[in-house]
Amino acid sequence: MPAPGNTHDSPGTAPSEAARSQDPSVQESLDAEPGSWTETIGLLTGLSGSGQDSISRATKAARLREIVRIAGRYDILNGLTPQTMRQLLEELGPTFVKAGQILSMRSEILPESFCQELTKLRTDVEPMDRTTLLETLRAEYDTPLEDLFDAIDDVPLGSASVAQVHKARLVTGELVAVKVQRPHMRELMAQDISIMRSLARRAQRFMGDDQFVDILSVVDELWQSFREETDFLVEASSLEEFRRNNADVRYIDCPKPYKALCTRHVVVMDYVEGIPIGQTDRLVEEGYDLEEIGTKLVDNYAQQMLDDGFFHADPHPGNLVVRGGKIVYLDLGIMGRLTSHDRRALADMIFAVGRHDAAGLKDGLLRFSIADTGGVDHAHLLGDLDAIIDDFGDADLSELDMGAFLNTLIAMARRNGIELPGTVTMLARSLVTLEGVVNEFLPGVSIVEIITQHVQAHLDPMALARQEAERMAGEAAAASHGLMGAAAQADLLVSMLTRGQLRMNLDLAGSEDPVRDIAHAADRLTMGIIIAGLVIGSSVVYYARIKPVIFGIPVIGFLGYLLALGLGLGLVRQIMREGHGHHRR
Repeated sequence: MPAPGNTHDSPGTAPSEAARSQDPSVQESLDAEPGSWTETIGLLTGLSGSGQDSISRATKAARLREIVRIAGRYDILNGLTPQTMRQLLEELGPTFVKAGQILSMRSEILPESFCQELTKLRTDVEPMDRTTLLETLRAEYDTPLEDLFDAIDDVPLGSASVAQVHKARLVTGELVAVKVQRPHMRELMAQDISIMRSLARRAQRFMGDDQFVDILSVVDELWQSFREETDFLVEASSLEEFRRNNADVRYIDCPKPYKALCTRHVVVMDYVEGIPIGQTDRLVEEGYDLEEIGTKLVDNYAQQMLDDGFFHADPHPGNLVVRGGKIVYLDLGIMGRLTSHDRRALADMIFAVGRHDAAGLKDGLLRFSIADTGGVDHAHLLGDLDAIIDDFGDADLSELDMGAFLNTLIAMARRNGIELPGTVTMLARSLVTLEGVVNEFLPGVSIVEIITQHVQAHLDPMALARQEAERMAGEAAAASHGLMGAAAQADLLVSMLTRGQLRMNLDLAGSEDPVRDIAHAADRLTMGIIIAGLVIGSSVVYYARIKPVIFGIPVIGFLGYLLALGLGLGLVRQIMREGHGHHRR
């Protein structure tokens, strides 16, 4: 539920100035005491229950033709720029707009320039009229609306592609914000996702194994995100969980949901009116310390990431307001989760950069991978990580750009065939967004410095010992499994050796024919031994003065020296020639 003027899905914590001027009588009635309101809901016939996610072949075909027609206007076969991709998604409708918003946080799928452009997607649309709004609400409740709400403002706080928000008052007197999903939005999204899945299957057949990302899995992930974002009970639960996690934090808050009034398509929560965090001049006028706000905001975000493992995934200025000395998070429709394993891996990676430890950074990265890493080229991966450490490791930890570091790491992982979970890239985008928010509050201060201070201040020796014990137990279990496997393989090896069935496949890096190369090396070694023998034997003959002797020089010794010299020069020439050949290749 962003601040006034924001265009995301849960817009507004207060009616905009334009809304106030359009219908001042309604606004006055909302600000009045309960019972004195002049604007009430009125009695209207409700709709029948909402439909399921059913898709007919005819409607799907019609929608596909519409998508093809719109895409044809943008000449997608010749490529899209970031700007034309954004415009195309906006014209294709709410499903594709939401897909673009999600993809804007997935820099392992799209280049950074596209991600940046997709953050500009417009989600403000023409609001539902009052009749449609009331019919939609009546379809969600068995109880008459008049028994639940004393009044609902005609003018929405904001209207977006998926939902719109209205200020209202309950019959019990509480001011609330009511977020209402547009009718049939879930069915429309299901239809579009079904089309996307069909197209993805066909694309996979053409692309084969050359694709750098599993298109079908991306579409399935988008559908999972849509299902969660269009099930408003998930958002209501997120509000409750966030409030529980921050119950002891005096300076952090979020709207309280009214669970009894929340459904899959409606969220009823506290109405929050505060100062948008981006309006720093107003904050200073009200007596707030900007540095304190920035520090506490980042410190709490560190708690969300590293302590709770449940973080707000879209902390842009429109989703943050200051009210009554508290920073209030709004619009909890997109939340991220990190397991304890992920949180430890993330911390290890950050400190590995500080220690210039490429091997530790590699281990942390591979622990994040959600796919088999057996085919990863570890030497190449370590080389790439050395380059990252050269870029980021020389900086003091307080100067480390966390967002840039994670984005660079994600791009490098993609090049090396390491598949990271979507939560990691979501976190990277969130940290970049958060850095942009606090830049004005904490100029010249890295958020990593505050995160590090948070970790040190909340370091629990017992918890640290427990984590270390768990890690050692896991490593011990893995080592024991490895030893048992090695013993089993050794038993098989001995059995095959005694039966004469043992064969060996030899593979040497950089060698096309290992057996030939080994034989060649053995030949050189033999030649070297022969030359050494000739030199030693000739020396014995020379000093023993074995006849025949000409001009005082034993002939056999002299010939032995000459032969050794010729063979030695020939061997050196051959080695040098082969060395030049390797350099040319």
